[in-house]
Amino acid sequence: MTKNDTALLHPKDKHRPSNGLGSARQIVRLILADYQGPVAVRLWNGERVFGDDRARCTLVFRHPAPFRHLILHQDIVRLGEAYLAGDLDWEGDMEALFDLVEYLRTYRPGWSDKLRVLGLAVRLPQHGHEDGLDGLRASRAMHNNSQASIARHYDVSNDFYRLWLDARMVYSCAYFRDRDQALDQAQADKLDYICRKLRLAPGQRFLDIGCGWGALVTWAARHYGVQAHGITLSKEQYEYAREKVREMDLEKQVTIELRDYRELAGEALYDRIASVGMFEHVGIDRFPVYFGTVRRVLKPGGLFLNHGITNDTGWRETPISAFVNRYVFPDGELTNISAVCEAMEQAGFEIIDVEGLRRHYALTLRRWIERLRARKEQAVALVGEPVYRLWYLYMSGSAYYFEQGSLGIYQVLAGHRYCAPPLPLRRDFLYTTTAKGTAKGTE
Repeated sequence: MTKNDTALLHPKDKHRPSNGLGSARQIVRLILADYQGPVAVRLWNGERVFGDDRARCTLVFRHPAPFRHLILHQDIVRLGEAYLAGDLDWEGDMEALFDLVEYLRTYRPGWSDKLRVLGLAVRLPQHGHEDGLDGLRASRAMHNNSQASIARHYDVSNDFYRLWLDARMVYSCAYFRDRDQALDQAQADKLDYICRKLRLAPGQRFLDIGCGWGALVTWAARHYGVQAHGITLSKEQYEYAREKVREMDLEKQVTIELRDYRELAGEALYDRIASVGMFEHVGIDRFPVYFGTVRRVLKPGGLFLNHGITNDTGWRETPISAFVNRYVFPDGELTNISAVCEAMEQAGFEIIDVEGLRRHYALTLRRWIERLRARKEQAVALVGEPVYRLWYLYMSGSAYYFEQGSLGIYQVLAGHRYCAPPLPLRRDFLYTTTAKGTAKGTE
């Protein structure tokens, strides 16, 4: 190993034996013989065994154990855990790393190559270092659509989210005018776009299911004069949103509740309803309850906008979804847009308008990633290294799959079947109207 190679080592790696390097080199060259993507590979001794200086991303194995486990078990969950623990790392653009993930996911070697690779892999050391990961595993052990599971994702820390979200704390897809638009403005444009789609007007009763930190309800009340009611299952969001309402002097127009949507009582209570970024937590089996509840509390002639993430296959258990469910969204289930629309129709809705915002979410995620990376030291001080790594990995992978197209996001506007409100014949009003008292959505 050269002096330059030694300089590349992680500090704690310099005292580790370079066991299994010959086997690892052969494995990488066999498996990646046909790979021509943007990712390079470097081993635990600092040696780059695949790719060159032009690579957008370098996958760095700090220790042989995760490499061995990947080859023998093809377990993406354990590979992700190795990254969280620091036995696996990356340099450059992490989003590009998922190009290699997709290659490995579809890699199908012949029997001779497979046996050769397995024979080489068993020679590698078996144990890695998972300091700090056990606590993260324990804290990520909840499932089901519940307040506890929602809290696990959203109650990480308001201060943590504040590091990388926009000024209004909007944790959902922004709406960009162009690729250079500032995140704060793109999120303001999204809030106003939703209000225009819903045709909000003074005096209407407006419900936001999964209101987050209160951005949409306060925007709708201030700019459109509605009586807004937001519900959330996150205590951190609830307390933040209530304080924001007080600060903005909107207590006569906006109420925030710590409430499950399934606990909403009564019928025909709201003129307009929105659900933005909450739908992914519902669960496919609970679509009838979810959409049925919305229809029950929506007045005849009212409008409902559902803004949620979809995929291109319907719900499937995959290694990637298993990792996300274990560490990020314990109850998250995605399906395709046709299944969403069918469930809405079965609940008695007429679909009025469907718009895909996939490219906007890729842009949003990249802005979040840039901001999180720029504030890494603060983030680690707040939530610890494993949680910082988890969010960086999750958002980078999401950006890749939104750009690639296997993830989508749609705004579906609907009303009661046979009594939807009269709307303009064309969508021009969405692009020419701005919030009252604003210029292009600014405050």
